[in-house]
Amino acid sequence: MGDPKRPRKKYETPFKPWDKALLEEELRLVGKYGLRNKRELRRFTAELKRIRDLARKSFGMPEEERNRVISQLVSKLYKMGVIDNPNATADDILKLTVEDLLKRRLQTIVYEKGLAKTIHQARQLIVHGHIVIGDRVVDRPNKIVYRDEEDLVRINPRSPLSNPDHPIWEWRREQAQAGAQAQEGVSQAE
Repeated sequence: MGDPKRPRKKYETPFKPWDKALLEEELRLVGKYGLRNKRELRRFTAELKRIRDLARKSFGMPEEERNRVISQLVSKLYKMGVIDNPNATADDILKLTVEDLLKRRLQTIVYEKGLAKTIHQARQLIVHGHIVIGDRVVDRPNKIVYRDEEDLVRINPRSPLSNPDHPIWEWRREQAQAGAQAQEGVSQAE
């Protein structure tokens, strides 16, 4: 059963930890998605493996049970935003990559929505409590943002960063000015 004081690891280490291609791919993903360490990446890899194993095991089940398991799995993955088609098949689930899961992390969503200048700044804003989903402050960068929560991600209204004149938004003002100047240049050229 296991000792309750010592919970099981939520990740698995690779069979060949010093494989050059694996190390380069892990390093690329850690940098691109702003992960703190490879343990975070391996946790998502283990979750993907669990999802894919469930889809793979469904092929050995009777037809009716397989359809039920796959439809439940597709429904869950669609709500998570990992797959775009609510009528996906087991083959679509088997084609998933760890990047599909990493794209749904709160840190990535905050960066892609333009609430942070870099992926690392997104992590800092989340950990410091400047990001809310709906009315709830979320301080976990690894939280999977569900499809219906994605539009609710914003700067905490009680945070000093909610002021548009805050110095952290200087880069946004510079981008807006550059865009306005580019528009003026285009309109004058015509």
